[in-house]
Formats: sequence, structure tokens, C-alpha cells
Amino acid sequence: MRNRWDDSQIREMDELDKLVYMSRLIGEDPSLVLWGGGNTSIKITERDFRDREVPAMWIKGSGSDLKSMVRRQFPRLNLDDILPLFQREDMSDEDMVAYLESCLMDPGSPRPSIETLLHAFLPFMSVAHSHADAVVALTNNHDAEAVLKRVYGDEVAVVEYLRPGFKLSKLVGLALKQTPSFRGVVLVNHGLFTWGDDTKSAYEQHIELVCKAEEYISSGSKKVFGGPRQQPLDSRQRRRTAAAAAPALRGLVSQNRPMVLRFDDSPEVLEFISSEHGQRLSAIGPATPDHLIHTKRKPLWLEVSDPGNTQTVSQALRDGITRYVDEYSQWYRAHTSEENPMKHPMLDPYPRVVLLPGVGMWTTGKDALAAQITADIYHHTINVIGSAQSVGDYTSLTAQDAYDAEYWPLELYKLTLAPPEKELARRVALITGAANGIGKAIALRLAAEGAHVAVTDVDAEGCRDVAADIIAANGPGRAVALPMDVASEQQVSEAFQEVRRAYGGLDILVSNAGIAPVGAIDSLSPADWQRALDINTTGHFLVAAEAIRIMKEQGTGGSLVFIGTKNVPAPGADFGAYSVSKAAEVQLARVIAIENGQFGIRSNVVNPDAIFQGSRLWSEEIRQERANAHGVPVEKLEEFYQQRNLLKAQVYAEDVAEAVLFLASDRSAKTTGAMMPVDGGVREAFPR
Repeated sequence: MRNRWDDSQIREMDELDKLVYMSRLIGEDPSLVLWGGGNTSIKITERDFRDREVPAMWIKGSGSDLKSMVRRQFPRLNLDDILPLFQREDMSDEDMVAYLESCLMDPGSPRPSIETLLHAFLPFMSVAHSHADAVVALTNNHDAEAVLKRVYGDEVAVVEYLRPGFKLSKLVGLALKQTPSFRGVVLVNHGLFTWGDDTKSAYEQHIELVCKAEEYISSGSKKVFGGPRQQPLDSRQRRRTAAAAAPALRGLVSQNRPMVLRFDDSPEVLEFISSEHGQRLSAIGPATPDHLIHTKRKPLWLEVSDPGNTQTVSQALRDGITRYVDEYSQWYRAHTSEENPMKHPMLDPYPRVVLLPGVGMWTTGKDALAAQITADIYHHTINVIGSAQSVGDYTSLTAQDAYDAEYWPLELYKLTLAPPEKELARRVALITGAANGIGKAIALRLAAEGAHVAVTDVDAEGCRDVAADIIAANGPGRAVALPMDVASEQQVSEAFQEVRRAYGGLDILVSNAGIAPVGAIDSLSPADWQRALDINTTGHFLVAAEAIRIMKEQGTGGSLVFIGTKNVPAPGADFGAYSVSKAAEVQLARVIAIENGQFGIRSNVVNPDAIFQGSRLWSEEIRQERANAHGVPVEKLEEFYQQRNLLKAQVYAEDVAEAVLFLASDRSAKTTGAMMPVDGGVREAFPR
């Protein structure tokens, strides 16, 4: 591990800025902490609200992430109020949290970390804490005490596993009182604390002690996973199996609420799951209690004789999920005290990590970021297991400790602080023709309501731009760009395979892509006629068929929304190819509603009219042709369409997006086979 401290970066910084700098150095190294883990603090003299100089501590706020810390995420507490707690014999978590909130020097500060007392009881200016993989690998070992002695001698205190709180804080404080010469504290199954007279010293001491652990581990020579037990499938077979199995898996783990999947067949994962001891080691438990919150106590391991056989894999998934839920339920009941007045109902019993030897790993989460976090954490779990095995035998929390960590009231309390989920949270949508116009507006609107969006279009660059906009506005993983021609069976199939792998399935299809050739029937070329049918009819058929297959495999229903046109109920002259092919699309949508209602799959149509802004449908040629047909100057065409509707309203792509949101969401859960106009009121186009 490299010491990344740079004195030139901290010139002109005050002490709080230096704390931010140190926090980010630690947070940016995933071998030290992951996603919200770790902690840092400083103790300096500050002025309180009465302008008195008092000893104060700045510490990371609960729920913040070290790699992106800013000043406001560090609450400030009065140490004169905190330090007398060291004389107490005990204190409940709830009382401690309430007490610490009363010690805050600034109203409205974030809630201070649950490890605040531990930092306060260490009599040093700056304290740094991480869950360093190398250190955790040494503590998660049958021979941990001897291993740590060989690595650190008498340099560090080793403290038995306890959940963060008053008891652990006092135990660490007492260890330092008895041996002030300690350079750090190693918490079993947890991580490392170091300190110094300034932030630089605390950081450099931390890196030095982690390096010692890394050097010791690198000297190990054991085959950490026992060597290969089977060879992984080749890349193409793995991807095919992953795409085929994902919707069934997503449906199985979404029985309480929808989940998003992430597939991972990286070399590190494949080595572990294809090894002789991988199954046994995976069942031992998490590397730290913090990891358990994301990964649960253990993954689901699937034993399949032929991982390339999708039917065999699907059956193994069904059997495995049933077994996992049963075992989790038994574990919950075995470690829950019926007399406990704080007893919490059983959490989601489904796995967060699914391992299929020869194929790869799926992780699940409420969104793509949560699934990514779980994947990152399990990668580090594999690393910790390997490092622990290289110098001994990996161990983890006891079953009761694991239960106490997952059902810890303070951890459960965090769940209550999460903002309400958006309307389409946890859902996956695919939109065709989404690079511009109506499709783009729909993609942005559904994403704003929480959906993960597959942006598809023949315009590859436009796809990427829209997906990038969605990610920038809504967060990592919330969109993928998939160039696709809806008239190409191969491209449609490949795009839907990518959606299966990217998110695990599909909940919403918005079939929007279309073209509008102009010309009277007797002047239209057969090629233009056929192209209209290929895109405006067959294209909808191809994407709908793929979407329905996924939704049936998931078994959780779904919504298909077809973008039709006012020309379906009210066709116009010289628009024959467009009107006929779009009418066939609408009939397709109705047949889909009839065939798939029994599966909870809905199919509805939105009929827009005269959507000019951002639309490539209205080319200069079409504008001129329609202006001639209506006898108006081309520059007056938009005004003509506005004046002919009953509301005299300009209709925008965003208006269509609102109608699609209604039909895609649970607001219209009892609606299928319907046709909704968004045209300002064109009388001859009223649905009949």
C-alpha cells in the first residue's frame, strides 16, 4: 500500500480541511474501506455558542462516505460533555445516541457516528479507522492471536469482537490507559484504529500498520482456495447462461419487492467459485459486520452438473432460493428472542449474492448502485478469504453475532431515514427510438421517477448522450445505451440479452421507434411501403415478443406501452404507409393485451399528434408535404396543428411522456387494451 499523503496539498488548510483530506485519501482506497465504511476524527479547541473556548471533536457523520467527504458532513461535539461517560459502567445504544445528540455544538448537524465514543476515549488529536482487507484477513483466522502477535508484536492492542457502542469504546480506552505505547488497535472481525498528534501522523501510522499486514500475507504460500475443481465455461457460454437465467432469478428474489440484478464473471470471481474449497469458504460468513449489511450472512451457492444447460440452471435457482429462504427463516427464528420487546420482523429473506460455479456471480439490490456495492463488497470478501487462507484458516462471526449485526436497532433505524422511493423505483424500462423527440422525453421522465432505463435507437451517439444525461441526473448504473434497429431481429435479440445481463430483466417496454414515409398509395414505392411495415409494425412485434418472454420468465407482470398516432383512428391523405403500419401496431397491442392478461402483463397505446420539438419524424420533406396538403405555408404548419385541436394547445413530447408514465406505472394497474390520445383534442380521432 502506498502512502499518498502530499504536504503540498494541505498548505493553507485549516484542521477541518486536513481532516477532509485524510478522509478522502482513506476512502479512495477500496482495500481500506468500501461504501460508507471507516471513520476519522480530530480534536481541537473551538468556540461554543457562548464564545467560550472548549475542547471539541469533529467526526464523520453517520451514513456519509469517506471518499467524498466535505466539511458539512463532520458534526462537532463538545468533549467536556462526552469524556465523563468513560466513568460509567454501561450505556445502551439508544441512550448513547440520545446523549451524543445533546453534545452537538451546532444545531442541524448530521448524526455523529456510532463510533464517536471510541474516538473520544482515544486521547489523541487525530484518529483514523478502516476495515483494511489485509488487517481483517489476519483477524478472521482460527489462529488470529498468534498471527497478529507475529505481525505486530506489542505495537497494537487486540480487542475481541464487540458491536460498536459503549462497551467496545470503553474496552479500547482501557487498553490504551494500560499501555499508552500502543500504536494502534486491531478490532477482531472489524478493522484497525490508529492515531497521531495531527492528521498526517494518524494517516501515516495507519498505512504503515496495514503494510505490515500485507507483507506478512504476501509471504504465505498456501493454495488459498485449494486449486480448481472445474473449468469455467467460455465467455460466450457464460454470457448466454447469465442472460437466460437472470429473469427467473430476478423474479424469485423479487417476491417481496422488485430487485435489480448485476452479473459478474470477472477472473477473481471465477477462480473462487470454480475452486475446490469455494463452496465451504463462502458459507463461513462475511469479512466484517459492515459487509453483512449488504451481502447477508452468506451467499446462495448453486451446484449444477451442467451450467451450460439453462433448464438445469433455472431449476437449480428455484430449488436454491427455496432452500435459502427456509434456512434464513430458521436462522432468524433460532436467534430471535420472543421475549425481546425490540424484536424486529424478519427482513427480506432472499440472497444478495448468488454464485454459480462455471458461470459467475449475481448480486441484487434495490437499484443498480446497491447491486454494484454488494458486488464490490463480495470481491473484497473473496480477497479477505484468500488472504486469511494464505496464512491460516478463515473464520467469521458466530451465527448469533451475525444476527445481532443484521438486526441491530441502530442499523435498522437507518432504514427509516431513507427517503421514500420514487414511483418507478426498482423497475427496469426499455425505450425504443429514445435518442430524440418523444422517446428521449419518455426516457428522461421514467428515469426521473426512479426507473432504470435501457436507451435504444439506431442513433448510437444519441443513445449514449441520453444515457449519460440520465446517469448524471439520477446516479450510476441508472441507464445503458444500446444501439438497435427495431427492424433487425438480430439487433433486437442482442439488445434484450444485454438488458437481461445489465439489470436481470424488464418491467416496462415503451415501443416508440417509427418512421413516416409520405406519398399517395399509387405513387408510393414498394420499398417505402415495406420499410414502413418493417419498422412501424414488425419492429413493434420483435421488441414486444422479447419483452413478453422476459416478463413471463420473471413471473412478476409488466407493462407494454405502444406509441401509436392520431392517424390510427383518423388517417390522412398521402400518409397511407404510415397510417396502415401504425394501425397494425395498435392491433398488435390489443392482441398482446388479450394473450397476456393472465400473466399480469398489460398492453396499452398512446396516440400523440403533431409533436414537432426534437422529433426527427418531422423532416423538412414531411413538413413541406403536410403544409401543401393542408394549404398553409410551411412556417405556419405548427400553428395550423395547434389551432385545429379543441384545446388550441401546442402538444409536446413531455406531454406524451406523462401519459406513458401513467400507463407504465401502478397508477393504471387495472388498465389494459386501452388507447389514450395526447393530441389536444382532435374530434375525428376520438377513440370509438
